[in-house]
Amino acid sequence: MFFILSVVSFMNLLCGYRVLGCVMNCPHRSEVSPSRLVVKYGDPASAVCSLCQSCQSKKSLGLEVTLGRKTGNATVLLWSVDRMTVWGTSALCFYNDLSARMCCTELPVTVYKPPDSVSISFTNHSGPMFEGHQYALQCEVHNVAPVANLTVTFYRGWTTLGQLHLDSSVLEPVTEVFTHNFYATGEDDGAQFWCQGVLELGPEGPQHPPVVKSQNITATVHYKPRQVESSRPGPIIVTEGDSLQLNCSAVGNPSPSYRWELPQPTHRHVTGDRHVINSITPKDEGRYVCHVSNDVGALSVSFEVVVKGLELTSPPQSSTTSTKATTTKTTVAPNSSTSITLTHGFIMCVLLLFSAVI
Repeated sequence: MFFILSVVSFMNLLCGYRVLGCVMNCPHRSEVSPSRLVVKYGDPASAVCSLCQSCQSKKSLGLEVTLGRKTGNATVLLWSVDRMTVWGTSALCFYNDLSARMCCTELPVTVYKPPDSVSISFTNHSGPMFEGHQYALQCEVHNVAPVANLTVTFYRGWTTLGQLHLDSSVLEPVTEVFTHNFYATGEDDGAQFWCQGVLELGPEGPQHPPVVKSQNITATVHYKPRQVESSRPGPIIVTEGDSLQLNCSAVGNPSPSYRWELPQPTHRHVTGDRHVINSITPKDEGRYVCHVSNDVGALSVSFEVVVKGLELTSPPQSSTTSTKATTTKTTVAPNSSTSITLTHGFIMCVLLLFSAVI
């Protein structure tokens, strides 16, 4: 037994527990619980090595480890560690069968350390970005182990941009930088970018995987104007005398400026995103063009205006309710003032005649 332990200890140093003559696929193997040990660096840990029921007639059980203590008997051994301080360790539970083979069961041990911090930045860039140009987000994860179990996720707001992980055999804590490339758009202006690192340790690991988030960084993107509301494709028909408002509101960074091209020459310089006519006339008919621009680009919005004239209202015509023509006799009453005038004239004539006779 001493010889076996000596061989195991020696090969342990050379091969990391892959001892000479150790058979990993024996039909009757010793049992280890848990089957995989996940422990945070500096925390306590323990595992149990025991002979299977069909192995009870075999020789006594052995357990080879690099730290901690072993307690138990020939059939059950307890391995306990007060403080896990070794990276990349494992435990080997073994016994010799009747054919003198060394039957081994390995207990993989994952020692992990959450990141000290996670930071995000734009790679080799400062100041505003421009729409359509490619940029790189850099997520730096500080002092994490094992890095092969780390998943880094990039976010814009709550939208996932991408996930990255690193294939590495390094077990000690390291600092790694992960990069995500993207093309800036107008929707990125004012957006919050951030990243997080998660240690994916499997079902044997903690119930809530260690997660460390970065701070948020706000993007400033310069982009050309774009119309807020699409204009109607057909002409705008307005009745003469009605009011009309043409709207070409747009968004952009920097804020856009507006210039209107009117169908009729005018001394008035129209600016702003709206053009208002309080009472439209036929002279206002035609094509209106709104030119929107900033330092990045420009767009033009056209409106075709048609003015419809007012309809004349004709007097109502009388309706005939009978096929016979109806003759209506109208009696006009004499006017009282006319009668007085005639009487006055008659009297004057009588007086003149009387004067002549005399």
